Amino acid sequence: MAPKLKYIIEFVADMDRAVKFYRDVVGLPVKFESPGWSEFATGETSFALHPASEKNRAGTYDVGFTVKDLQQFYEKLQSKAVKFPMPPTKQDFGGFLAQFLDTEGAHPSVGAE
Repeated sequence: MAPKLKYIIEFVADMDRAVKFYRDVVGLPVKFESPGWSEFATGETSFALHPASEKNRAGTYDVGFTVKDLQQFYEKLQSKAVKFPMPPTKQDFGGFLAQFLDTEGAHPSVGAE
C-alpha cells in the first residue's frame, strides 16, 4: 500500500502569531495548540505548525507520510539506495518516525499509521 500524506508542516518564528493568522484570518479550525506543535483540522491531511530552528527556517515547509509498516518501508527504500538521515527512531511523543532524502534534498518524515 502506498504511503498516505498525513501532514503539511510549516516552520514558524512566532507560534501565537501564526496560529492567530491561520485561525482568525484564513479560518482553519484549531485541532490542537501548544508552543511546540499546533494543528488544524483540514480533512485527511492535517496542516501543522512547528517552531522554526537553525535546521528548519521560518516559512519553510515539510511533509509527513504514514505507512502501515514503518520498518518494512524503511528496508524497501534502503534497498533502492534511498538515504535516511534519520532511520526509524522513537520520538518524545512515543511513536516512531524516519526521514528520507528525496531527489531534491528535501527530507520528508514517515511514521506508522
